[in-house]
Amino acid sequence: MQFACRQKVLFRHCDPAGIVFYPRYFEMLNDCVETFFDECIGWPFETVHKEAAVPTASISVDFTTPSHHGDLLEFNLMVVRLGTASMALEFRATCGEELRLKGGSTLVYVGPGGRPQPWPRTVRDAMADKKWGTQ
Repeated sequence: MQFACRQKVLFRHCDPAGIVFYPRYFEMLNDCVETFFDECIGWPFETVHKEAAVPTASISVDFTTPSHHGDLLEFNLMVVRLGTASMALEFRATCGEELRLKGGSTLVYVGPGGRPQPWPRTVRDAMADKKWGTQ
């Protein structure tokens, strides 16, 4: 199962040539992750970050085709592994049928002291209930 969210490419995402400036994709990907935690896990970042955090420990992206101002991108996210304190994600962004980027990232759940700790049971249960691609 995949989670999908859409993002229209806005003026603020673009460089002077009118194409997405690559760091803006990372912001869009983070928006997708934040929306996933809110809508699918039921654990919005504004709640998570009161006592803990879910930083990105690694990220890798291949940019396949430029996106332009006004394009409607669909970001698809899939959880491919849920570890004790980490989560591996794969993602793709398309515009219509055209692939714009693909990649993956690892998120880590850290407690108030900034050290990794096991995911709360509610997160594990939400993953199991929805079968978000976890192995």
